[in-house]
Amino acid sequence: MNSDLQLDMQGDVAIVRINRAPKRNALNDELILALRHTFETLPTEAKAAVLCGNGEHFCAGLDLSELQSRDAGQGMQHSRMWHSAFHQIQFGPVPVVAALHGAVVGGGLELAASCHIRVADDTTFYALPEGTRGIFVGGGGAVRIPKLIGVARMTDMMMTGRVYNAVDGERIGFAQYLVPTGTAFDKALELAQRIATNAPLTNYALMHALPRIAEQAADHGFVTESLMSSITQAAPEAKARVDAFLQGRAAKVEHK
Repeated sequence: MNSDLQLDMQGDVAIVRINRAPKRNALNDELILALRHTFETLPTEAKAAVLCGNGEHFCAGLDLSELQSRDAGQGMQHSRMWHSAFHQIQFGPVPVVAALHGAVVGGGLELAASCHIRVADDTTFYALPEGTRGIFVGGGGAVRIPKLIGVARMTDMMMTGRVYNAVDGERIGFAQYLVPTGTAFDKALELAQRIATNAPLTNYALMHALPRIAEQAADHGFVTESLMSSITQAAPEAKARVDAFLQGRAAKVEHK
């Protein structure tokens, strides 16, 4: 384990914590590779994960000391390394909940976008300064971020340097939850613990099949949906849960 990345287990939830507070948890190549390795090799008992950052910020993006001159081929290979790491988060073995606070900027926003659920506290702010620095996103942001907020909003952020605060960020779709300052981790852990109680095959379908169905033509999507529906409901755990519901032993959905 890289010293800049900590992995702990809390029950069946893996806590993955970026530990570069003096650098605002900025990402360097070593940390990117550590993230990929960590999510590739999560403990077998992990059923969900929380991704968070030590200190005052979630992640302020690329470590500027990593900036170097690269030719086009080297630049593409470097970008693809980030893609590989973040792909392992989005399409890895377990659902990942991001606990956001402070800066969620540049590569940090790309990292957050690769998680399945994002919880932000009141200190969170979002930005994509690459556009005003003469560069372009390279960690998967051009694919993932428009799916959260739309192409027009991302274009505006990159062209003008616009920064979204926590309230507006939640409103447009950067986070699904907004909580008081200092409580993002607690809420993320609560959600991860709840997610960990789901049937594993259902969680897997939501992580791996649902985003792909959304990209398919409707007639293809319907077929994929029917396949996943049949596979998940055929699992013994699913049958037991349905039986419990039919027999009145399962909790009903209620508005609190």
